[in-house]
Amino acid sequence: MEDHNTAHLSEPSSPAASVASAEIAAEYAALTLEEKEQRRAEWSQELARVEEEINTLRTVLASKTRHASDLRRKLGITVWKELTDDVNQGVKNLKESHVFQRTESVLKSTGEKTASVFGSITSGITSKLSQMKNSESMRSIEASVGSAYENVKTKVTSRSGSVSSFPDALDENNTSSGLNSPTDSLTK
Repeated sequence: MEDHNTAHLSEPSSPAASVASAEIAAEYAALTLEEKEQRRAEWSQELARVEEEINTLRTVLASKTRHASDLRRKLGITVWKELTDDVNQGVKNLKESHVFQRTESVLKSTGEKTASVFGSITSGITSKLSQMKNSESMRSIEASVGSAYENVKTKVTSRSGSVSSFPDALDENNTSSGLNSPTDSLTK
């Protein structure tokens, strides 16, 4: 029963480890009972020694970690500063990466093309509006509207026959009819 348990202490993780484990198990099975006990005692002593070394290394590592923390504190290096430095280094690495540079190049090119398209559209609209404004028909409409406005504004004749400005004529008309605003005439 004891031989069966030692042969299956750990399961192999690869076919090569499986073959090696099978060989070790076969060698162990071929040993006499005294040799098996001697081998187990050797392995137990070696395991105890290795575990003691591991504990010593853990103690030394903890001591070194504390010492490093003390030195960082004395130098003014805080956890926040380390984190910030790590993030900054990560951003720098990202910006230097080939993928980021290609993406940045594509975005820049797209932005330039979009600006160019909008610029040409705006330029075209401005040009057309300028052409319309300078056309003969637009000048004729402008002149007609402008002169009509000036005529109405300066030569409005009130009921009394006096000439007054358009706003004055509106006020005079509203007060003589008893209206206060142009919308009052619509409601009465």
